[in-house]
Amino acid sequence: MSETTSVNSASRPRRRRTDTVWNALQSVITAGVVMATLFTMWTPNSLFSNQALEGLFNSWQEEPAVVSAAPTPTARPMARIGIVAGHKGNDSGAVCADGLREVDVNERIAKLVQGQLTNEGYQVDLLDEFDPDLTGYQAAVLVSIHNDTCDPQFEHLTGYKVAAAKSSAYPEKARRLEACLITRYGELTGLPYHADTITADMTDYHTFREIHTDTTAAIIETGFLLSDRQILTEQPDRVAAGITAGVLCYIRNESLPTDAVP
Repeated sequence: MSETTSVNSASRPRRRRTDTVWNALQSVITAGVVMATLFTMWTPNSLFSNQALEGLFNSWQEEPAVVSAAPTPTARPMARIGIVAGHKGNDSGAVCADGLREVDVNERIAKLVQGQLTNEGYQVDLLDEFDPDLTGYQAAVLVSIHNDTCDPQFEHLTGYKVAAAKSSAYPEKARRLEACLITRYGELTGLPYHADTITADMTDYHTFREIHTDTTAAIIETGFLLSDRQILTEQPDRVAAGITAGVLCYIRNESLPTDAVP
């Protein structure tokens, strides 16, 4: 009994060491399998890609970005417009038998046009016939307002007429302004266009030679003081509206009939 017990006691330690080694080996193998699996899943392209590393490195190196406030939009300045009250500051112009003077009719209409365009947001200069400011005057548009004769021998004539500055540096703009005034003024007043009585005083108007050549200009005679007196004196706001519409047509580049350009 004692010998058997002794033999059994001596063999137990050797079995425990073998088990311990085997268990340790299993742990190492398991850990190796796990690590291999992890490295297979987390490839350099996914976990440590060049792009990711570069972005991380840059974020450490760069100063914090300063976010600037959005620029405040600046409103575009409105166009400058010049309106000449024909004969004002110089002479009376045409005079009717009852004392009606062209200069007074011109000025009244010119002031109404100035007010209407100002209400549209434009800067409008009201100028005399030989205003010193006309020398080298620069604006998007200049229109000189006049009226035609009050002579009884022309009492059968009615209508308006327009002439643009031929000296303009941009003749196509002058033609367009002329077309806009002809079209819009006729539409709003109902008066006929009377091209047959356009004279050299209109086509070679002195103001055209005084202003800057970049300024697009025209002269309009809004009617005959005798035959068109009613609309000129009793509905000057309607007359002014026709001129205003012509100026806005040009500035806003509104569409016109293809046959409107002279």
